[in-house]
Order: sequence, then C-alpha cells, then structure tokens
Amino acid sequence: MSRVIIAGGGTGGHIFPAIAIANALKKIRPSIEILFVGANGKMEMEKVPQAGYTIKGIDIAGFNRSSLFKNIGLPFKLVNSFFQVRKIINDFQPDGVIGVGGYSSFPVLRFTQSKGIPTFIHESNSFAGKSNILLAKKASKIFVAGDGMEKFFPAEKIMITGNPVRKSIVEANLSRTEAVASFNLDPSKKTILVIGGSLGAKSINDAIAHSLDLFDTNHVQLIWQAGKTTAPKYRELVGGKRNVWISDFITNMEVAYAAADVVVSRAGAMSVAELCVVKKPVVFVPFPYAAEDHQTVNAMHLVNKNAALMVKDGEAFHELGPVVMDLVKSELLRKQLTENIASLAVTNADEVIAKEILYNIK
Repeated sequence: MSRVIIAGGGTGGHIFPAIAIANALKKIRPSIEILFVGANGKMEMEKVPQAGYTIKGIDIAGFNRSSLFKNIGLPFKLVNSFFQVRKIINDFQPDGVIGVGGYSSFPVLRFTQSKGIPTFIHESNSFAGKSNILLAKKASKIFVAGDGMEKFFPAEKIMITGNPVRKSIVEANLSRTEAVASFNLDPSKKTILVIGGSLGAKSINDAIAHSLDLFDTNHVQLIWQAGKTTAPKYRELVGGKRNVWISDFITNMEVAYAAADVVVSRAGAMSVAELCVVKKPVVFVPFPYAAEDHQTVNAMHLVNKNAALMVKDGEAFHELGPVVMDLVKSELLRKQLTENIASLAVTNADEVIAKEILYNIK
C-alpha cells in the first residue's frame, strides 16, 4: 500500500490544488494512504478535514516583514517544527512527499529529502517561491503551470502540467438561472461576482463599496465575497440592498461562477486557472505586493491575449466600477473575452501530476 504526504497551505491557492491532487491520487489508486501536513492556525487545518483528509499541524510561521519584533521566536519555531516533522515522517513512513508551497512545506520536504524519500514540488506561480527554489535541487520532479521556469529550477526536473483545478469546478453543470436563484437574486439581471480572496482584498472591496450606487442605478447585481476580516463592515454598508449578496467566504465556488456574467478577482495563479476553466469575462486587480509582482505577470499573460481586462490596484477605487460596468454593457467584449480565456483552460492537471507521482514511488 502506498503512503503519501502532502505538505503546505496557508492560502486557498495552495490548499485547493493540494486537495485536487489528493483526490486524483485516490481515484487512480484507491488504496493509497494520504496524510496532509500544515501550519497550525492556518486555513488548511479547517479546509483539509472538510475535504475528508487527515491533517497534522506543525508550529511554523513565515518571516514577518511588517514587524521585525514578531520574528524573535522564528528560529525556535523552525527548530521545533523539524522535531515535529521528524515524528510525523517516522510514524507515517511515506513513500513520497508532495510540497505545494506555504510555510509548512519547507521543513517537511527538507527532512524527507535527507532520508532519501522521493519528493515532488508543485509551483503554481510564474515566480517560484523561495522554499521551492531551495528544495528543487533534491526534488524528484517539479510540476509547474507554464513555461519559462528554468530560471528557478533545474530544467531536467521540470514538467509543465498547468494548475490543478477542483473537480467540483471542472465538472460543474449548473444553469445560470439556478445558480443566480440560489443566492436569492434575480436571474433576469446581470450579475457580477467579486472575489478578493479568503481574507478579503481592501482595494477591491473599497472600490466595490464606492460603486454600489452605480450598480444599483444600472440594475446590476453583486455576489460579493468580502473576506473574513472585512465582511462585517461591508455587510453593514450594504444594509438592505436587494441586489447584493455578501459573505465572508463562498464555499461552493462552482455555483458562484455559474451565476456570474462578469468576475472581479485578484490574479493569483489558482484564480486565473479556475477562471480559464469556467470561461468567464474577468477584470483582474492584481495584488501589487505579491513576490516579484507575480500577480500582475499572471494577469498580463491573459490581457496580452485579449482574454481578460486589468485595473491596477492603486487605480481601483475610481476605475474599477466604470470598467466593470462597461464590460457588463458590452455583449461583444464579453463574448471575445469568454472565447479567448476558454482557449487557455487546463482541466486535467491533477491527473497528470498524480500519475507522475505514482510512477515514481512504489
């Protein structure tokens, strides 16, 4: 019986591809045992069990750039995490370990590599994370979303697979009318889906709040994921508006995508991958402080193919509402963007990755 550990998390962009890979492994080899390892206090500790998998937490945190004082305990956490990892690895005895990025992936893969166990890296972004770069030399295989990653990883280890998208999204078969109605909104009105990430995106949220009257007077509806930290503030602002559905987090994203005529989103790698699969006209507002500004790179990859629109984060407050409204009103532009973004979709990355992993372990 094969045993595999999947390590990493911190954001949905790491967690959901990890779960997609786990599901593909199970589908191909039902007897496989899968254990997740994540960082205590991070969202993987909630989302992974919800997906039906066991997860072990370790005490690890990243470098805090905003407050150097908060980094005092970091070396102790790192040392302690290696002891925790050693116990997990020795108890579980994995045949292979997959790192998907995030704080917890580094100590798990580093220790595993020291024991000669095959390790695999999934890098979803166009700019590789520092942990993955450090781990690449001893990795068996490195799965990447697109070309040009030789500047980060050994070329002979790279396999271009695309990013794994959740099967619930790939296989969704819900009509727009049903989807819109499930949010208690009117199927006869154009609907904008706003997703700023699980924690919320301040610039997007502020811009949407600033544009509420614009959407109202144009008889446009909103499905608004405002984020865990900011949803209460915006929910109060929305008040009793009947054209706005607002929540901190959307669990069934496939339903939200099905309901949308236009999407407003950050440009993280997984958001981009999902939007290609669901074939939706999108206005990206890239997070400008992502490493190497990789979200702008992600967005421009589509903008240059006339597959998406983009508004800069610093210009969102005044420009996002009008740009979105113009897109809602232009059926021709929506049709062009839909056709072009659909051509970039990858729907089987999870299966390709799973097959390669199983080929390289017992």
